[in-house]
Formats: sequence, structure tokens, C-alpha cells
Amino acid sequence: MSEKATDEALMRVALSLAARGLGNTWPNPAVGCVIVNSGAGGDRIVGRGWTQPGGRPHAERRALAQAGAAARGATAYVTLEPCAHHGKTPPCAEGLIEAGVTRVVTALTDPDPRVAGRGHAMLRNAGIAVTEGICGPEARALNAGFLKRIEQGLPFVTLKLATTLDGRIATASGESRWITGAEARRCVHAMRMGHDAIMVGSGTALADDPDLTVRDMGAVHQPLRIVIDSHLRHSPDSRLGRSARNVPVWLIHTSDAAPEARAAWIAVGAELIEVPARDGHADLLATMQALAARGLTRIFCEGGADLAAALIRAGLVDQLAHFGAGALIGAEGRAALGTMALARLRDAPRLRLIETRRVGVDTLSLWQI
Repeated sequence: MSEKATDEALMRVALSLAARGLGNTWPNPAVGCVIVNSGAGGDRIVGRGWTQPGGRPHAERRALAQAGAAARGATAYVTLEPCAHHGKTPPCAEGLIEAGVTRVVTALTDPDPRVAGRGHAMLRNAGIAVTEGICGPEARALNAGFLKRIEQGLPFVTLKLATTLDGRIATASGESRWITGAEARRCVHAMRMGHDAIMVGSGTALADDPDLTVRDMGAVHQPLRIVIDSHLRHSPDSRLGRSARNVPVWLIHTSDAAPEARAAWIAVGAELIEVPARDGHADLLATMQALAARGLTRIFCEGGADLAAALIRAGLVDQLAHFGAGALIGAEGRAALGTMALARLRDAPRLRLIETRRVGVDTLSLWQI
């Protein structure tokens, strides 16, 4: 196997480790690291690590701790450029140098201004060979949320829709449990787990009284819950309100929200975020900017129809996850999307299919917008 092929294979191992941190490392990126020692018996992985919940310790520190003395003379495969700045912990580039690693292979340069090439430079100045850009597209896709927050000041947004074949999400009476089968619902919970936050609009919160937690997946980290509720209509005596001290709840509202509603939500432990109004509702661009400023990188939006359409119109959706059920409701059913304000077909957003697969009796299609 060539050196390039070996590098790519081992970087993919590091990427698989990095994916374990998705949803619980924000505002830090989810990074994976593999340390390989090439002895008489061939290449041997001596250390593995990925960014831990809350962003500390970093992947490199975890892998180095596992490798111990075997890191000397080894090659480290890291999915993102090692950090070069002093924060809560010393720089990871410094740790690799001190451990005696002789080569570092990375997938991406860190766009964070505190790093941005300084980690690579620190390694090279210490005499360590550095190879960059191995599996770069895969690493960029994995950390699309972190990269978008740093580069654009916005989180990566996945919009989830679960519809019948004719694009309906409920009957005319509002009955929607369940459009899709048990396997699809379990898949949704797994997707929730890989995001920093789950978001709905006030209409969905009022109609469904959801708790928006990850269920039936064992003891897992819970993403925070966000409701865009311009006038704070949702009650603190809801499932979200009653559980706000256990799993964080953030409410996006405008200046029109009544003082007594604000006080009631604060009393149950929710965090309130005021944003400017636009056409009588919370401005969605300002909302996303505020969430990114608070460190969020990946948001999983689950409705409803009006919020979904508004996010698409505003150009704030990056990926659409569509669960399709083999059922038909008809024109009297509730549509998956609200008003799109399109006069011509050529103005309709065109999506690029990323993948499609069967999930139980349903299908899942991932689309890039």
C-alpha cells in the first residue's frame, strides 16, 4: 500500500472517531486523532482519541495519553490542525512535540483565527514532518457546523421533514402520530443526538407539547431545546418548561413578549434570547447569528411547516432530511411547507441529492440546499 493510501485509510479511522463527538463538543469542533507507531511488526495504532463532551480534553491529548511512551517516533493523524493557542489547556501542537511525534498528518487547516496555520507552523518549526489535506472533503463535511460558525457566523442547519408520498405531515384535523414507522423515528433520535440543539417553532410547540429529547438510545448527552416563540405564547407549564432545569431550553423572542411571560420562563430555568422582529416575527437571520454567537454549530430543525418554509426562503437551511412514508392523505391534509411565495417554477429552490436509503418501511433522503 502506498503512503498516500495508508494516510487516507488511517485518516478515515480518525474521522470515525471524530464523529463520536458530534453534538456534544460545541463550541469546539469534533476532532479525531490516531497515533501510529511503525515498528518491526509494521504499523500499529497505539493511541486513539476524540474531543470529549464540552470540548475538553482535545482528541490529541486523549490519544497521547493512551499512547504513552509509544508516541515517540510515531505519526499522528488528526482530522483538524492541532491548536496552537493557550486556553483552558496547553496547545495540542505543543503536546505532540513534547511527546516526540515525528510526523503529523492533518485533514484541514483550522480557520479559527487563534490557530489558522499556526499549529502547522509550530510543528514544522520543531522539525516535525507535516502532511496536510488528507481526506479534506470528508473532514469538511464532518465539521461543517464548526466551519460555518467560524467562517460565516452561522450554525449549520438540518431541516427534518416526515411526510406522506403526497407531501402531507398531518390530516386536516392535525393528527400526525405516526406518519412514519418505528425505525424512522429511532433514526430521528439518532440524528438529534448528533446535533447541538433541536429547534421548533411556537406552532409546533403549542400543538404537540413536545419534550424534544433523545429517547430509547441509552444514557446519552441531550441536545439543548430551542423554541422560536416571538411572543412567548408557549406555556412554562409544558413538557419543555417542566424539564428546563434538567435539559436546557432556549426561547427566541422579540421585544413584544410580555414581561410576565418572560419572568415565568426565567423562573423555570429557561434562557431567553431577544432578537429583532421582522414582519411581526423573530428575524431568522438575527436568530441564527445569536445562536452561533453563543457557540452553537449544528441545529436540527423539526418544524413546523411555516418555520420550515421561512428558513428555506431566508437561505438558512444547509441540509434537508426527508423521511418519506408510503401513505397518502390527500389535499385536505396539512402540507409539509408553508408559503414559499413563488411565482415561477424557475425560482423554486433546487436541491442536490446526497444519499437515499431505506429505513424500515420508510425512506430517508438527504438533500443539500
